[in-house]
Formats: sequence, structure tokens, C-alpha cells
Amino acid sequence: MSTEQFSHTFWAPAPPGRIHAHLSRPESYVGLSPLVVAVRDIRRTDQAVSYVAVERFRFGPLSWHNPIRVTMTSPVPGRRLTSDVRSPGRVHLVATVDLTPEGEGTRVTEAVTVSFPRLLRGFVLGQARSVQQARAAELVRRMTA
Repeated sequence: MSTEQFSHTFWAPAPPGRIHAHLSRPESYVGLSPLVVAVRDIRRTDQAVSYVAVERFRFGPLSWHNPIRVTMTSPVPGRRLTSDVRSPGRVHLVATVDLTPEGEGTRVTEAVTVSFPRLLRGFVLGQARSVQQARAAELVRRMTA
């Protein structure tokens, strides 16, 4: 297994509480993450929200649905959200989103640690970075609307 880490920081035009509330709802990830087409089996406890997100990968005319298990926690309510993601392909991703008030909005930093089988390195890192960038752009769009 290989492990990589990377992060992305951007500014969003909304207060941290509004962004945190949006990101805390599993349903928000449909379309927020460009691969996620559905969420199901949502279970909430006092400490976490667990669910299955369905990712759709397209390979020309073919598509593949990948159910991933996600557990979200909020170690710093309103300011930090952590998602622990497990994929059937032995891919394990932990994303931590930190929200810091900045001017009339929020500085958002998402740090990602991803572990994967070495043979999948290019695919996993390409998808993870691409999704991270798209998710940032979509979150800004949603907070602007």
C-alpha cells in the first residue's frame, strides 16, 4: 500500500457555520463531488454520520458504480469536519476540512491523506485531486447562489 497527502485552500463567500452545515449533510455531496451520484443508508449518531456514497466512473461508453462507505465526524463543531472514506478497491481516504472566518466569508482548507494499492496510484491520485478541485469550485458556486 502507498500513501499520499495533499491539501487545497480556497475562499468561500459564506460564514463557517453555513458551510459546515452544508458539508455535514450527506445529501449535499451529490453533485458537490462530481463522481457522487447518490447517497443511501444514512445513519446518524451523536458522534458521527455514516452513509454509502455511490460514485460513477465513466470509461467511454461504459460506466461503473463504486459504493464507498463514509463516516463523517465533527471534532470541532462548526469549524472542522473529517470524512473517513473506504472504497471496495482497498482505497482509504481521510479528508479534513478546516473552516476559518476570513473577511465576509471563510477560508476553507481541505487536507487529504489517501492510501491505495501501488498499481492504482495514478488513477487514485488523479481522481482525488480532480474531485477536490471540482468540489471546491462547486462549494463556492453553491455558497454564492
